[in-house]
Amino acid sequence: MKTEIRDVFIQTLSALRESNELLTVLVSDSSSTCRIKPFMEKYPDSVVNVGIAEQNLVGMAAGMSLGGMIPFTANAAPFLMGRSNEQVKTDICYSNTNVKLVGLNPGFAYGSLGPTHHCLDDLSTALSFGNIEVLVPSDPEETAQMTEYAFRKEGPVYIRLDSFKAESIHPDDYIFQVGEPVQLTEGTDLTIVTTGTIVHEALEAEKELKAKGFSVQLITLPSLRPLNRKALTSLLQNTGKLLSVEEHSVHGGLGALLADLILESGLNMRFRKLGVPEGEFAPASPREDIKAGYKLNAPGIIEESIRLIKG
Repeated sequence: MKTEIRDVFIQTLSALRESNELLTVLVSDSSSTCRIKPFMEKYPDSVVNVGIAEQNLVGMAAGMSLGGMIPFTANAAPFLMGRSNEQVKTDICYSNTNVKLVGLNPGFAYGSLGPTHHCLDDLSTALSFGNIEVLVPSDPEETAQMTEYAFRKEGPVYIRLDSFKAESIHPDDYIFQVGEPVQLTEGTDLTIVTTGTIVHEALEAEKELKAKGFSVQLITLPSLRPLNRKALTSLLQNTGKLLSVEEHSVHGGLGALLADLILESGLNMRFRKLGVPEGEFAPASPREDIKAGYKLNAPGIIEESIRLIKG
């Protein structure tokens, strides 16, 4: 059964708040975006709505943490990382405040609202800052465990949280381990690496590629920082070809991280990045149409995978 991962996020926050009254959620006129109504009804004094004022939201969250609170922000990723860039850098990262930034509706989630609302640079922005962990859940189970981890982790954390209904892609005994790559399938012809909910497109592609006789290793990175580079390098050596897939600009995101890793590790690999090309804005269109245009759906991933395998 598919579950909206934002609902799982709020349910997890409610359970955490029940045992610790220091947890507070800040929204910027984004209560519907983060689906926080059940939490607000149960804990009305633990929600602060600052209005459309993201810089204030980040500054207030930093101040609350210095007062001993455990603040989570829950607002749209393009405005959290774009509009309040300086406050995130200075008040959260440089100051090492115990704030959990949750960026909602990343990638093309806002679809037809266009480039002003698309979020294609939040990962590159977060990874350019020092002193902040960067996490990207792919399914309901990972969302719950990642939220619990961020709550208990002392220090800044950024969670890229999609608006997405998904089935679990992990076994019942799955345990999220920060920094560790997750191998979903084994293969020898090609490695596909993804992060976040785009992995569901990659899983569909892997099944069809397997039916066509291709052996594909599929890896997802729920944690971009920290990252166990040694473990990931070891997995990449299983094949000589690599395809990265991300709902993000190829500049500064997953593909760039992998390119650096390949270069630094001296791996001899053929490598192709799927994402929004550097220097481009995505068109204002429905999300599925945009994904298809950039080959970020199962058919596009299959096409690029076969092209890479066959050379």
